[in-house]
Amino acid sequence: MTDKKIVVTTTGSEEQARSIARALVERRLAACVNILSPVESVYRWKGKVESDAEWLLLIKTTAEAFPRVRDAILELHSYEVPECILLSIEDGSADYLDWIADSVNS
Repeated sequence: MTDKKIVVTTTGSEEQARSIARALVERRLAACVNILSPVESVYRWKGKVESDAEWLLLIKTTAEAFPRVRDAILELHSYEVPECILLSIEDGSADYLDWIADSVNS
């Protein structure tokens, strides 16, 4: 297991996805953010089943930076309750994992 992580969030627009991705990389909180567009999300919200197109962000970061990534998502996001899920990277290319570490401020 490594200290490298993937954070998952979604946004309601491509513009917001790009804005959050750019802010995270500029702030050196993420080495890279992939934007997958659009995905369909089916979810329960305030007692009703909803369905919307969303943009999925895969944020490459470190365990140490995660609290700041989470805070930035809460700051920059328009959703009342934005998704923010931390996934562990078990293993990977040593060069790629080193690049993540070098790209993210500790």
